[in-house]
Amino acid sequence: MAVSRSRVAMLAVATVALAACSKKDNYGADTTAAASSTTSSMDTSGMAASSTGANANGNMSDANIVALLDEANMADSAAGAIAATKGTSSSVRDFAKRMMRDHHQLRAQGQALAKKLNVTPSAPSNDPVQSMAQNETNTLNSTAKGKDFDKAYIDAEVDAHKAVLDLATKAAGQTQTAELKNLIQKAAPVIQAHLTLAESIQKKLQ
Repeated sequence: MAVSRSRVAMLAVATVALAACSKKDNYGADTTAAASSTTSSMDTSGMAASSTGANANGNMSDANIVALLDEANMADSAAGAIAATKGTSSSVRDFAKRMMRDHHQLRAQGQALAKKLNVTPSAPSNDPVQSMAQNETNTLNSTAKGKDFDKAYIDAEVDAHKAVLDLATKAAGQTQTAELKNLIQKAAPVIQAHLTLAESIQKKLQ
C-alpha cells in the first residue's frame, strides 16, 4: 500500500504458487488471521524493504519463506473474507472472493511444498507479517461499509501486488532450492493478473 508497503512481506512469499485462479470459488477463508489489534490505522510505514523477514545478512532462508508464506496467505484470505461481505461494489466483492480462493490454495500448496522439502517453517525474528495482518484486518473491520471501504481495500491490493512482483524476483534469487525457485517464477503471472484486475477496479472506483 502506498502507506502500506504493509503487505509486502505479507504477500511476498505468497508468490510461491501455481495458477490457481481458474478454480471455482468453493474454498473457505483462512480466517484465523483475524485481528486483535486495537490500532485502527493501516499505517505500515515501519515496513521497509529491509524488514521483510530477512535475517542479519539480508537474506531469507527457505524456512523463513515457507513460514511467511503460510502467514501471508492466511492473512490475505481473511482480508478477502471481510471484503467479500462488506464490499459494496460487485467487482470488489468478486475480487475479494478470488483472493479468498487463490490464497487458500496458495497456502495449501506452500504447506505441501514445505512438507515435501522437509522444511520446518520458521518465521524470522523480525517477522512483520503478524502485526501488519492484525492492523489491516482491524482497519477493514472498523471501516464502514461503503465507497470508503471499497477504496481502502482495493488501494491496498494494488500497492501490495506491485510490491510483491518486485520482491518475488529477490526471493527467487535468494533460495537455493530449485523447486521453490521454480514455483516463485511460475507465480509471477498469477500475481500480475491479480494486480491488473485490482488496478482496473481501482480506476472505476475513482
